[in-house]
Amino acid sequence: MQKKDVTPDSDKKQNGLFKKFGIGLVGGLLGGALAFGGAYAIMGQNSPSSNSPTTTSTVKNNKGDTKVTNVNLDVNSDVTKAVDKVKDSVVSVINLQSPSQNSDASGFGSIFGGNDGNGSNNAESDGSDLQAASEGSGVIYKKDGKTAYIVTNNHVVDQAKGLEVVLHDGTKVKGELVGTDSYTDLAVIKISSDKVDSIAEFGNSDNLKIGEPALAIGSPLGSAYANSVTQGIISSVNRNIQNENNGQAININAIQTDAAINPGNSGGPLVNIEGQVVGINSVKIVQSESQVSVEGMGFAIPSNDVVNIINQLEKEGKVTRPALGITMEELTNVSTQQRKEILKLPESVQMGVLVRSVQTATPADKAGLERYDVITKIDDKEINSVTDLQSTLYKKKVGEKMKITFYRDGKEQNVNVELTIDQSALKQNSSNSNNSQNP
Repeated sequence: MQKKDVTPDSDKKQNGLFKKFGIGLVGGLLGGALAFGGAYAIMGQNSPSSNSPTTTSTVKNNKGDTKVTNVNLDVNSDVTKAVDKVKDSVVSVINLQSPSQNSDASGFGSIFGGNDGNGSNNAESDGSDLQAASEGSGVIYKKDGKTAYIVTNNHVVDQAKGLEVVLHDGTKVKGELVGTDSYTDLAVIKISSDKVDSIAEFGNSDNLKIGEPALAIGSPLGSAYANSVTQGIISSVNRNIQNENNGQAININAIQTDAAINPGNSGGPLVNIEGQVVGINSVKIVQSESQVSVEGMGFAIPSNDVVNIINQLEKEGKVTRPALGITMEELTNVSTQQRKEILKLPESVQMGVLVRSVQTATPADKAGLERYDVITKIDDKEINSVTDLQSTLYKKKVGEKMKITFYRDGKEQNVNVELTIDQSALKQNSSNSNNSQNP
């Protein structure tokens, strides 16, 4: 729920694809509608309300009544062990907002949240007039003295004026926002470590295998259903998910899973069979471009990317990324005829990134990159997509160098680029198409 990185509720007002618990963002290389799985909109009291199951039970002790057979089954399994290892580190995150944020002309107010108009992402307030606007999930990953750190999604804390964290035993503590990164949809919160008795362990997301078990843990529909566990598999890795952030198209490398992810699950962990966090649940596809409803297509931010981001957020409160200074396009979007007649590419080059334009006085410009160059490798690693290029670039730091291999007029060339500026130095080019990137 970026605002497009805003709370899911605000998205509902701003976008027409509005579902009961989340909204869809049309577009993306996968196509269809994306709905963030978290920040469940709170309606009135924090209870399941109409979602509560109706149950009845009768206990009779009279002779002749049916009795429960006292059979103890050994239900321990790899799944239950994995859940036991990580469940106590999973929390609910409550986004607190002022009444003015939760009011609009339609009168839906606290139901759908809102925006106070200043675009603030500050989670500080005296708390006197704040109310729960939405809920998501999070996971405690670090305990350092009197402070514990939680990773969640940026859209879970977006527009928050205050934060509350509900621990696994129901204890509610005050949260303080450390930093956010809208590009990766990640945020870090800190709380007092007094009540924290368990922290999660990150696993290596690069080692994931398609088909291996995956568990999602979080608070679907809010903390009333905290620590709910769903099971599935790793459906795919390195999925190219495209979304919009402040009008700029962005791409995220994501893990795909069929473990159920629902509103309120965002920010919670995707866990492997060893009980390690291998991803942070963030988004799901709910509808295709042809309006066909889909199930079992949830996406998580890989743990290796998560660790890189949260380390920066802890230290700086933000993420600084190097800028290359180009707009670009997937080579797969270029016709065979154009590849041959305009780009003069050999038939062997089928994947890569087309340079659409180069901004003046940027690292790309200074290194000699030109319009219609086709980038195929960075540091001798193959670049097949825009996501590959962004992911590789953003692992670098400002001041570092990287080797770019590209084709120009049918000939392969190499150039060393010195990454001297960061993203903030680039001017946004509003004329870019939705498929163009400006890294």
